[in-house]
Amino acid sequence: MRTTRAIVLARGLGTRMRAADPSARLSPEQQRAADAGLKAMIPLNGRPFLDYILSALADAGIRDAGLIVAPEHRALRHYYNTDSPPSRIRVDFIVQEHALGTANAVLSAETWVDGEPFLTMNADNLYPVEVLERLAELEEPGLPAFDRDDLIRSSNIPPERVGSFAFLAVNQAGYLTQIVEKPADGIPTGNQISMNCWRFDGRIFGACRDVPRSARGEFEVPEAVGLAIRRGVAFKTFPASGPVLDLSTRADAADVARRLADVSPKP
Repeated sequence: MRTTRAIVLARGLGTRMRAADPSARLSPEQQRAADAGLKAMIPLNGRPFLDYILSALADAGIRDAGLIVAPEHRALRHYYNTDSPPSRIRVDFIVQEHALGTANAVLSAETWVDGEPFLTMNADNLYPVEVLERLAELEEPGLPAFDRDDLIRSSNIPPERVGSFAFLAVNQAGYLTQIVEKPADGIPTGNQISMNCWRFDGRIFGACRDVPRSARGEFEVPEAVGLAIRRGVAFKTFPASGPVLDLSTRADAADVARRLADVSPKP
């Protein structure tokens, strides 16, 4: 069953983006967004990064996007309701009352998805349209398994950052068996990497509701997926390649803007 719904996790505290970096050259507008931790609204070539994400979703056939936001989200709402309403994708705002982690963010969208399958992704990553298309066309829960070496080669993600990403254990049939989150000492444990881009159905909500807090004190999607697997939910993987653009820190802004210089987003 092809899905036309996606949620974008835009509620995070933006801790890494708020961190000062004297080497990062930001415009005054970028500086204000970074200081507020609003990664999704950092302007790149005159458009907020979230415009590029929504445009890619529209290109992939997604028609409804739920933005997971904090209770105070006037800037986001004003931009998409008044300043620049999207023409190809409908945007709704889903409030996550407290920043309790990504699994709690997904849980906040339970009513909005209305029983339909849906995509889930971060607001600081821009994924290839063809990856989003294939994910939307899956007939079951799943995720793209990105090749580690390709990510380093094609994206703006340095090897040391890739080393901290979750690695995937996959069986011969292509189904996820384990997520190795935050490998010890950044030592890679495989070549297949999760970039926090998922297709879920309603069964994920029970796992998000029951998952214990992680070592960081948050309710996190990878651990909820692990719980869902133990409960019998199968997650199909497929090979994926980049580029995936990552806007996690202030230092990323210049390179991401350069890579998007010829892109005119049309959300």
